[in-house]
Amino acid sequence: MSTFESIPLSPFCVRLASKKLLLDARPPRTESDLLDASCHTWCTKTQESIGPDGAPTDPEDCRAGRSCFEPYS
Repeated sequence: MSTFESIPLSPFCVRLASKKLLLDARPPRTESDLLDASCHTWCTKTQESIGPDGAPTDPEDCRAGRSCFEPYS
């Protein structure tokens, strides 16, 4: 594995969405890349603010280790 392959594009799930993220084509690296003043997020798989595992969508929780997590590739 090369060094570049071991660096994730984003710590967040690819399914985590927000209004602010719709304006930026780059993978989010920080919470400020995701959240606007409303702090509203949703899952693109469920189209709700609840993920497929039944837990709320949130930048702190939608990361590796969550059962429904999908990395950016």
